[in-house]
Amino acid sequence: MPSQLALIRKFIIATINLFVWGGLAIAQEVPPQELPMIHQLVKDVSKERIEKDIRKLVSFGTRHTLSDTVSETRGIGAARRWIFAEFEKIGAECGNCLEVMYISDTISGENRIPEPTEVVSVIAIQRGMHDPNRYVAMSGDIDSRISDPLNGIDDSPGANDNASGMAGVIEAARVLSKHKFSGSIIYMGLSGEEQGLFGGQIVAKHALENNWRIKAVLNNDMIGNITGIDGVTDNTTARVFSEGTRDVETPEEGRARRFAGGEVDSPSRNIARFIDRQADKYIPNLDVMMIYRLDRFGRGGHHRPFNAVGIPGVRIMETHEHYDRQHQDIRVEDGREYGDVIEGVNFEYAAKLTSLNIVNLAEMASAPPFPADVELKGAVRASAVISWKKPTGEMAENLAGYKVYWRLTDANQWTNSKYVGDVETYTFENLVIDNYYFGVVAVATNGAQTPVVFPGPMGSFGEY
Repeated sequence: MPSQLALIRKFIIATINLFVWGGLAIAQEVPPQELPMIHQLVKDVSKERIEKDIRKLVSFGTRHTLSDTVSETRGIGAARRWIFAEFEKIGAECGNCLEVMYISDTISGENRIPEPTEVVSVIAIQRGMHDPNRYVAMSGDIDSRISDPLNGIDDSPGANDNASGMAGVIEAARVLSKHKFSGSIIYMGLSGEEQGLFGGQIVAKHALENNWRIKAVLNNDMIGNITGIDGVTDNTTARVFSEGTRDVETPEEGRARRFAGGEVDSPSRNIARFIDRQADKYIPNLDVMMIYRLDRFGRGGHHRPFNAVGIPGVRIMETHEHYDRQHQDIRVEDGREYGDVIEGVNFEYAAKLTSLNIVNLAEMASAPPFPADVELKGAVRASAVISWKKPTGEMAENLAGYKVYWRLTDANQWTNSKYVGDVETYTFENLVIDNYYFGVVAVATNGAQTPVVFPGPMGSFGEY
């Protein structure tokens, strides 16, 4: 039998361990893995409101970039003024929480804009509480077209391409404006997409000139069709297109990437992985297909001008396109119907993909600043070491700590993770740097996370 002194000694040691290790456990307590608020956001999305907005956009007859800008009922001018008014109405309902503006420039001498034409986009900004100059954005296109890309006269309803995406942006503003976030959210109605992605170019230029720290652009282009030209009807999947290496990569950075890896770990690619995980957590009966390509084969979308200047962007869209309903005059030939009319839009599916945007905007805007200056070391060692720079001041007010991720180099998704607390470096014991890819995310006190940031310039989302 142990002596009374030995029992007392064991009790004292146990008590010390309780205070020491219990306190450490509290300090390193892992934040929640899900945000209950986000489940509610999904429920708040209304397919009826989305349908109403798509029908309203179709009612303008044509929204071609070269169409009427004076009429109050027809043409792109009437459409963009209506969108502006909708954003103002949403802002008034949240105590003027939206800054609504036009961003424009005159384009001329282009194949699809031969005469001087003002390309006008509509922007609404919901400012964040802690880090108002850090943004995540959702975009849709205002304009439409039919067979002749210069035809701004005839009817061009553009119901799916891209009234569906534009209606999704407006609905996202309605839902998210009822809540406050750490960072800012931009809701964008871009013009000139069908004429050469000019609206995105103009807004991206404006963002850089005004030092907007945009961390992610979620471009929505056709989110309402569920029956494809391939004969498949599918309302359970969505595609996310993302560039593999950054368009702005320098030759020196390219040489570094050859030795460090990162061909599939650009910021855009890790946004796509983030979207995939968010869908699994929050969107019932929706699977994300990550397409390892900037856009569809040989084609383009309005995320591309942002990628081109170093702003990470992805394209979210339906999985099965129907080409008879894209860029076509409204007609019937040999019993086959052509044209992008309202009958081709599934409003429930458009609401589902709008929800996909909302859960990603909400989490990224709720998160702390994205990790910056991420570095990886460990050549000819038993363990890899990852480090990053922590933010300071008000922008870091909701920072709880960091979570590290790792995966095998041929894995398409991050498979392993560990919360490591409020630190600036972590050692992956006995994980050889040659065999894995590594990354880090910032975690908020409420559990919100950033996308994974891959080390080096190949994965950088920019500075704080």
